Amino acid sequence: MSETAIDHLLGGRLALEQPLGGHRAGTDAILLAAAVPPDFAGLLADAGAGVGTAGLAAGLSRPGCELLLIEREADLAALVSANLARNGLKGRVVACDLLEAKSRRVVGLEDGVADLVISNPPFLDPGEGRTSPDVLRARAHVFDEPDGIERWIRACVAIGAAQAEIILIHRADRLADLLAALKGRTGGVRIIPVHPRAEGEATRVLIRAKKGSRAAMSLRPPLVLHEADGRFTAQVEAIHRGESLVGW
Repeated sequence: MSETAIDHLLGGRLALEQPLGGHRAGTDAILLAAAVPPDFAGLLADAGAGVGTAGLAAGLSRPGCELLLIEREADLAALVSANLARNGLKGRVVACDLLEAKSRRVVGLEDGVADLVISNPPFLDPGEGRTSPDVLRARAHVFDEPDGIERWIRACVAIGAAQAEIILIHRADRLADLLAALKGRTGGVRIIPVHPRAEGEATRVLIRAKKGSRAAMSLRPPLVLHEADGRFTAQVEAIHRGESLVGW
């Protein structure tokens, strides 16, 4: 692993040690954390936690939240543990392959344990796009198998308790695949399109769904990241400071 540095997010409240050369915390993880209901209490699982950005950011402002941070890469899992302690949060870090039930069981991660599962899954299928020469960055961005998104969501739903909620952020052009993977496992799906600018197409979607629900799907108002001059919108700037949340 490359050298690390400690960065401060959420207006300085979140101290995050992360590799200088690997996948680094950004807007996707902050939006994912901000999508967690403000009054959430219970066990929150961050599936594919990286260095723990989304889970830790969510836990900082929700005192009734206990964290379960799941990361495959041992080096990153060690950073998650350090970041958990650095920010004074309670929780458990497990290093395992989320997609393999046997790997989860070996480290004592049973199915049906989490009250809420959040995740920012890898964005690319094998052979899709350019792969980073940095191994950790590449493994964070690219699935090992072509059916990765379906297997990932299946695993997220599996570790969720009955009636658990699943919150995801992913590419907008993979929405059909995401909905297909959620179908039959969840309901009450709510979708927020995320647009870089008001006049442009959405590039991300935030999705919130409930395990075992049969409720109808709904499309929520869009979230716009940037003004025409490139600055964050007031809402998104406030989210980055930890002063606002994503409204469902």
